[in-house]
Amino acid sequence: MAGYVESLVHKCSSSSQLRQIHAHLLATGLFRFYTLRSKFLDFCATFNGTALQYAVAIFRFINFPGTNEWNAIIRGYAQNERPIDAVVCYISMLRYPCKPDALTCSFFLKACSRSLSRVESMQMHGQVRKFGFYSDVLLQTTLVDVCAKCGDLDDAWKVFDEMSRKDIASWNSLIAGLAQGSRPNDALSLFNRMLEGGVDSPNEITVLGAISACSQLGAINEGDKVFEYIKRKRLHENVIVCNALIDMYSKCGLVEKAYNLFQAMGCSRSIITWNTMIMGFAMDGDGIKALQLFDRMTMAQSEPNPDPVTYLAALCACNHAGMVDEGLRLFELMDKNGLSKNVKHYGTIVDLLGRAGKLDMAYKIIDSMPMLPDVVLWQTLLGASKVHKNVEMAEQASTKLIEMGSSTCGDFVLLSNVYAAQGRWNDVGRVRDTMNSKHVKKVPGFSYISANESVFQFFNGDKRHPESQQIYDKLEEICFKIREFGYEAETNYVLHDLEHEEKENALAYHSEKLALAYGLISTDDKMSIFINKNLRICGDCHMVMKLVSKLYHREVIVRDRTRFHRFKNGTCSCGEYW
Repeated sequence: MAGYVESLVHKCSSSSQLRQIHAHLLATGLFRFYTLRSKFLDFCATFNGTALQYAVAIFRFINFPGTNEWNAIIRGYAQNERPIDAVVCYISMLRYPCKPDALTCSFFLKACSRSLSRVESMQMHGQVRKFGFYSDVLLQTTLVDVCAKCGDLDDAWKVFDEMSRKDIASWNSLIAGLAQGSRPNDALSLFNRMLEGGVDSPNEITVLGAISACSQLGAINEGDKVFEYIKRKRLHENVIVCNALIDMYSKCGLVEKAYNLFQAMGCSRSIITWNTMIMGFAMDGDGIKALQLFDRMTMAQSEPNPDPVTYLAALCACNHAGMVDEGLRLFELMDKNGLSKNVKHYGTIVDLLGRAGKLDMAYKIIDSMPMLPDVVLWQTLLGASKVHKNVEMAEQASTKLIEMGSSTCGDFVLLSNVYAAQGRWNDVGRVRDTMNSKHVKKVPGFSYISANESVFQFFNGDKRHPESQQIYDKLEEICFKIREFGYEAETNYVLHDLEHEEKENALAYHSEKLALAYGLISTDDKMSIFINKNLRICGDCHMVMKLVSKLYHREVIVRDRTRFHRFKNGTCSCGEYW
């Protein structure tokens, strides 16, 4: 009978059919049997949102629910749109005589993972040990996953190392957590450790984590190794893996290689494939190729139609290439094609107009928006005001940001930049005092560079590298050579009222300059130097990179927060439009 009812339940395709089966179980008296009741509740709770509420209503009429019945409801909440309800349900369970089992803990932890409930996950970590479930491999894997997603990467790694038997899911959880967190280097180290161990072969999910880490670091060599593994295992037949590879090579500055992958794909291209490739050209500043690909997509009947993300990528391409007329045309085309614009579309068009110096027009666009402008829009206008030295517009944007409660360091730094460029040091001091009173700290600039099979990170003024002395010696040599070529430090980028020499010193040791010096001493003379920076490159560093590319006959590729700068023979691919 139990098997018959279970097969009947699994054939249900609607909530009304579930209610009919429930009525049948009640009428025949079968619902009083614990096993049948708990299985029915479990199916209801995981069927859909409406059925979950029905399961909860049934559950409330059970006088003394058993562990499996609690598990059914906790599992349903964990999978639903409000996973935090599973946490509340578990707390209620602890007031009853029945005891949680390993499944209870697993469902609870999955709810914590989805709701990013860090404190509750840590408490459950302790209870798992207390209940004696810590040796359960599936539960340990869930612990690794929730610790990683909640940002407790050290704890995640500790649980992982304590596992007596690691399955593919545990490797994937930790690699993905490290890649998506702040430790992409460790993600790649773990991926290599997995390859060398030979116990579990990386699958599609594993390589997605490794690709993500390579994308963040700009680690081209490591990315190539991952790609070779993917080809050996034929994982590139998966469209999601292909999309990730296109994204990685685009973010590593190898947009032509990304395009070759796009062209050679053996699987069908998805809308994400097209969007990723168009955005790749956009980040590289190649607006013409991006729009050509956009047009090819719109004309191909067998390909998906452009969606709002496609238009956003095309608008970004216009933005980085300074194609104002084309950007405005696309912006209007969205309305004609019945596609709704979101705040990102408005933000991109405001950035496009702002970079072109059309600040009044950009302000009118913001003022005419059908939705409330967000903080990013005003920050965009503030950044454009800084570029074009428009103090009045900068102050208007800054006032709006303060009204919205924004207190990020970038807002204050941009306004300080505007004042500093005009020599208004009293106003710079006032902004700095406001930063201090609000306890705002500037985000430290850092740069990654890949060399000698490793990825290194440099902060401004960094001296941690074992070859620090050689790096600074090379930097002195660079400064000497480019001065002979007519270079003068652009000291208006230093936000302090210092003497000229002090300002030059403040600029000389930016993280990208240290990475550049290290690249020159540690890579072959014919190799391109790739640098990945977390912030926007400053004007002085931009000038230094151009001169170094000419004097040292080296191509230097810098990926900053917004785009690529490809320096070659004394010029930059951005065309000074950044």
